[in-house]
Amino acid sequence: MAGHSKWANIQHRKGRQDEKRGKIWTRIIREITVAARQGGPDPAANPRLRLAVDKAKAANMPADRIKYNIDKASGNLEGVNYEEIRYEGYGLGGAAIIVDTMTDNHVRTVAEVRHILSKNGGNLGTSGSVAFQFKHCGQLLFAPGTSEEKVMEVALEAGAEDIITDEEGTIEVITPPGDFEAVKEALEKAGLVAEMAEVTMRAETPIALAGEDAEKMQKLLDALEDQDDVQAVYHNAELDLEG
Repeated sequence: MAGHSKWANIQHRKGRQDEKRGKIWTRIIREITVAARQGGPDPAANPRLRLAVDKAKAANMPADRIKYNIDKASGNLEGVNYEEIRYEGYGLGGAAIIVDTMTDNHVRTVAEVRHILSKNGGNLGTSGSVAFQFKHCGQLLFAPGTSEEKVMEVALEAGAEDIITDEEGTIEVITPPGDFEAVKEALEKAGLVAEMAEVTMRAETPIALAGEDAEKMQKLLDALEDQDDVQAVYHNAELDLEG
Protein backbone atom coordinates (compact mmCIF):
# COMPACT_ATOMS: atom_id res chain seq x y z
CA MET A 1 0.00 0.00 0.00
CA ALA A 2 2.76 2.42 0.93
CA GLY A 3 4.31 2.09 -2.51
CA HIS A 4 1.50 3.93 -4.24
CA SER A 5 0.45 6.15 -1.32
CA LYS A 6 0.03 9.87 -1.84
CA TRP A 7 2.98 10.61 0.43
CA ALA A 8 5.31 8.20 -1.40
CA ASN A 9 4.31 9.78 -4.71
CA ILE A 10 4.93 13.28 -3.31
CA GLN A 11 8.40 12.35 -2.08
CA HIS A 12 9.28 10.71 -5.39
CA ARG A 13 8.14 13.78 -7.30
CA LYS A 14 10.15 16.10 -5.05
CA GLY A 15 13.23 13.95 -5.61
CA ARG A 16 12.76 14.07 -9.36
CA GLN A 17 12.40 17.85 -9.24
CA ASP A 18 15.61 18.19 -7.23
CA GLU A 19 17.44 16.12 -9.87
CA LYS A 20 16.21 18.48 -12.59
CA ARG A 21 17.06 21.81 -10.95
CA GLY A 22 18.61 23.30 -14.11
CA LYS A 23 15.59 22.40 -16.21
CA ILE A 24 13.29 23.85 -13.53
CA TRP A 25 15.04 27.23 -13.89
CA THR A 26 14.41 27.15 -17.65
CA ARG A 27 10.72 26.46 -17.09
CA ILE A 28 10.39 29.18 -14.48
CA ILE A 29 12.05 31.71 -16.80
CA ARG A 30 9.51 30.85 -19.50
CA GLU A 31 6.68 31.26 -17.00
CA ILE A 32 8.06 34.65 -15.90
CA THR A 33 8.33 35.67 -19.54
CA VAL A 34 4.74 34.83 -20.42
CA ALA A 35 3.31 36.19 -17.16
CA ALA A 36 5.13 39.53 -17.50
CA ARG A 37 4.10 39.95 -21.12
CA GLN A 38 0.45 39.19 -20.40
CA GLY A 39 -0.02 41.01 -17.11
CA GLY A 40 2.79 43.55 -16.86
CA PRO A 41 6.14 43.64 -15.04
CA ASP A 42 4.89 44.48 -11.52
CA PRO A 43 4.45 41.32 -9.41
CA ALA A 44 2.27 43.23 -6.94
CA ALA A 45 -0.30 43.88 -9.68
CA ASN A 46 0.19 40.59 -11.58
CA PRO A 47 -0.76 37.46 -9.59
CA ARG A 48 0.58 35.05 -12.20
CA LEU A 49 3.95 36.80 -12.24
CA ARG A 50 3.98 36.87 -8.44
CA LEU A 51 3.56 33.08 -8.35
CA ALA A 52 6.32 32.66 -10.93
CA VAL A 53 8.68 34.86 -8.90
CA ASP A 54 7.84 32.84 -5.77
CA LYS A 55 8.73 29.65 -7.68
CA ALA A 56 11.99 31.24 -8.81
CA LYS A 57 12.93 32.18 -5.25
CA ALA A 58 12.04 28.70 -3.99
CA ALA A 59 14.35 27.28 -6.68
CA ASN A 60 17.15 29.59 -5.46
CA MET A 61 17.23 31.70 -8.61
CA PRO A 62 19.25 34.91 -8.02
CA ALA A 63 17.23 38.14 -7.74
CA ASP A 64 19.16 39.81 -10.56
CA ARG A 65 18.32 36.94 -12.91
CA ILE A 66 14.63 37.19 -11.99
CA LYS A 67 14.69 40.95 -12.69
CA TYR A 68 16.56 40.45 -15.97
CA ASN A 69 13.91 38.05 -17.24
CA ILE A 70 11.05 40.33 -16.20
CA ASP A 71 12.74 43.22 -18.01
CA LYS A 72 13.36 41.03 -21.04
CA ALA A 73 9.71 39.98 -21.20
CA SER A 74 8.47 43.53 -20.70
CA GLY A 75 10.09 44.73 -23.89
CA ASN A 76 13.09 46.39 -22.31
CA LEU A 77 15.19 43.66 -23.93
CA GLU A 78 14.82 41.53 -27.07
CA GLY A 79 13.31 38.11 -26.45
CA VAL A 80 11.65 35.07 -27.97
CA ASN A 81 7.87 34.82 -28.26
CA TYR A 82 6.47 31.76 -26.49
CA GLU A 83 3.05 30.23 -27.14
CA GLU A 84 1.21 28.25 -24.47
CA ILE A 85 -0.28 24.96 -25.69
CA ARG A 86 -1.93 22.16 -23.71
CA TYR A 87 -1.94 18.56 -24.94
CA GLU A 88 -4.07 15.73 -23.58
CA GLY A 89 -3.48 12.02 -23.86
CA TYR A 90 -3.32 8.60 -22.26
CA GLY A 91 -0.64 6.51 -20.62
CA LEU A 92 -0.47 2.96 -19.29
CA GLY A 93 -3.76 1.44 -18.17
CA GLY A 94 -5.72 4.31 -19.67
CA ALA A 95 -4.24 6.81 -17.19
CA ALA A 96 -5.08 10.39 -18.14
CA ILE A 97 -2.23 12.83 -18.91
CA ILE A 98 -2.22 16.59 -19.43
CA VAL A 99 0.96 18.20 -20.80
CA ASP A 100 1.35 21.99 -20.58
CA THR A 101 3.98 23.46 -22.89
CA MET A 102 5.51 26.80 -23.79
CA THR A 103 7.05 26.78 -27.22
CA ASP A 104 8.34 28.97 -30.02
CA ASN A 105 7.60 26.16 -32.52
CA HIS A 106 4.32 24.32 -31.96
CA VAL A 107 4.89 21.97 -34.94
CA ARG A 108 8.06 20.65 -33.32
CA THR A 109 6.48 20.40 -29.88
CA VAL A 110 3.37 18.42 -30.85
CA ALA A 111 5.50 16.01 -32.90
CA GLU A 112 7.83 15.39 -29.95
CA VAL A 113 5.01 15.00 -27.40
CA ARG A 114 3.19 12.56 -29.72
CA HIS A 115 6.42 10.59 -30.27
CA ILE A 116 7.17 10.33 -26.54
CA LEU A 117 3.65 9.10 -25.80
CA SER A 118 3.54 6.50 -28.57
CA LYS A 119 7.08 5.27 -27.89
CA ASN A 120 6.22 4.65 -24.22
CA GLY A 121 2.86 2.92 -24.51
CA GLY A 122 0.60 5.99 -24.55
CA ASN A 123 -1.17 8.03 -27.17
CA LEU A 124 -2.12 11.63 -27.86
CA GLY A 125 -5.80 12.49 -27.48
CA THR A 126 -7.93 15.37 -28.68
CA SER A 127 -8.53 18.62 -26.82
CA GLY A 128 -10.94 17.95 -23.95
CA SER A 129 -10.46 14.18 -24.02
CA VAL A 130 -9.15 13.93 -20.44
CA ALA A 131 -9.33 17.46 -18.97
CA PHE A 132 -12.75 16.74 -17.44
CA GLN A 133 -11.02 14.26 -15.12
CA PHE A 134 -9.02 17.07 -13.49
CA LYS A 135 -9.86 20.10 -11.37
CA HIS A 136 -8.00 23.42 -11.73
CA CYS A 137 -7.27 24.44 -8.15
CA GLY A 138 -4.71 25.43 -5.56
CA GLN A 139 -3.23 22.48 -3.68
CA LEU A 140 -1.13 22.41 -0.50
CA LEU A 141 0.17 19.12 0.91
CA PHE A 142 1.29 18.66 4.53
CA ALA A 143 3.31 15.79 5.95
CA PRO A 144 1.76 13.13 8.17
CA GLY A 145 1.92 14.32 11.77
CA THR A 146 0.88 17.90 10.98
CA SER A 147 -2.02 19.09 13.15
CA GLU A 148 -5.17 18.51 11.10
CA GLU A 149 -7.19 20.70 13.46
CA LYS A 150 -4.82 23.66 13.10
CA VAL A 151 -4.58 23.31 9.30
CA MET A 152 -8.37 23.14 9.03
CA GLU A 153 -8.95 26.15 11.26
CA VAL A 154 -6.46 28.40 9.45
CA ALA A 155 -7.15 27.21 5.91
CA LEU A 156 -10.95 27.45 6.04
CA GLU A 157 -10.76 30.90 7.62
CA ALA A 158 -8.46 32.03 4.77
CA GLY A 159 -10.78 30.77 2.02
CA ALA A 160 -9.88 27.10 1.44
CA GLU A 161 -12.48 24.97 -0.32
CA ASP A 162 -11.73 21.58 1.23
CA ILE A 163 -9.33 19.75 3.55
CA ILE A 164 -8.72 16.03 2.93
CA THR A 165 -6.72 13.72 5.21
CA ASP A 166 -5.82 10.26 3.94
CA GLU A 167 -5.22 7.08 5.94
CA GLU A 168 -1.50 7.87 6.27
CA GLY A 169 -2.18 11.30 7.74
CA THR A 170 -1.18 13.34 4.66
CA ILE A 171 -3.25 16.54 4.73
CA GLU A 172 -4.35 18.09 1.46
CA VAL A 173 -5.77 21.62 1.32
CA ILE A 174 -7.76 22.51 -1.81
CA THR A 175 -8.41 26.15 -2.73
CA PRO A 176 -9.97 28.05 -5.63
CA PRO A 177 -7.06 29.18 -7.87
CA GLY A 178 -7.64 32.84 -6.99
CA ASP A 179 -7.46 32.18 -3.23
CA PHE A 180 -4.33 30.04 -3.30
CA GLU A 181 -1.89 32.80 -2.33
CA ALA A 182 -4.03 34.07 0.55
CA VAL A 183 -4.47 30.56 2.00
CA LYS A 184 -0.76 29.72 1.61
CA GLU A 185 0.26 32.98 3.29
CA ALA A 186 -2.16 32.48 6.18
CA LEU A 187 -0.92 28.93 6.77
CA GLU A 188 2.73 30.03 6.69
CA LYS A 189 2.02 32.85 9.17
CA ALA A 190 0.58 30.18 11.46
CA GLY A 191 3.79 28.18 11.14
CA LEU A 192 2.32 25.63 8.74
CA VAL A 193 4.62 25.23 5.73
CA ALA A 194 3.45 22.82 3.04
CA GLU A 195 5.73 20.18 1.55
CA MET A 196 4.29 21.09 -1.84
CA ALA A 197 2.14 24.09 -2.75
CA GLU A 198 1.02 25.01 -6.25
CA VAL A 199 -1.84 25.89 -8.53
CA THR A 200 -2.35 22.65 -10.39
CA MET A 201 -4.65 20.32 -12.31
CA ARG A 202 -5.74 17.86 -9.61
CA ALA A 203 -6.83 14.39 -10.70
CA GLU A 204 -10.38 13.63 -9.59
CA THR A 205 -10.33 9.87 -10.34
CA PRO A 206 -6.90 8.30 -9.61
CA ILE A 207 -5.86 5.06 -11.31
CA ALA A 208 -3.56 2.69 -9.38
CA LEU A 209 -0.68 1.18 -11.36
CA ALA A 210 1.79 -1.35 -9.97
CA GLY A 211 4.74 -3.44 -11.08
CA GLU A 212 5.76 -3.25 -14.74
CA ASP A 213 2.91 -0.89 -15.66
CA ALA A 214 3.98 1.55 -12.92
CA GLU A 215 7.60 1.44 -14.09
CA LYS A 216 6.59 2.04 -17.71
CA MET A 217 4.29 4.89 -16.69
CA GLN A 218 7.10 6.51 -14.70
CA LYS A 219 9.40 6.20 -17.70
CA LEU A 220 6.75 7.90 -19.86
CA LEU A 221 6.26 10.74 -17.36
CA ASP A 222 10.03 11.24 -17.05
CA ALA A 223 10.40 11.42 -20.84
CA LEU A 224 7.64 14.04 -21.08
CA GLU A 225 9.12 16.11 -18.26
CA ASP A 226 12.55 15.95 -19.90
CA GLN A 227 11.21 17.45 -23.16
CA ASP A 228 12.51 21.03 -23.40
CA ASP A 229 9.18 22.71 -24.21
CA VAL A 230 7.21 20.99 -21.43
CA GLN A 231 6.31 23.19 -18.44
CA ALA A 232 4.19 20.74 -16.43
CA VAL A 233 2.82 17.22 -16.62
CA TYR A 234 -0.38 16.29 -14.76
CA HIS A 235 -1.72 12.73 -14.51
CA ASN A 236 -4.08 10.58 -12.49
CA ALA A 237 -1.78 7.59 -11.97
CA GLU A 238 -0.90 6.49 -8.45
CA LEU A 239 2.30 4.54 -8.92
CA ASP A 240 3.30 1.58 -6.77
CA LEU A 241 6.90 1.19 -7.93
CA GLU A 242 7.49 -1.57 -5.37
CA GLY A 243 4.56 -3.67 -6.59
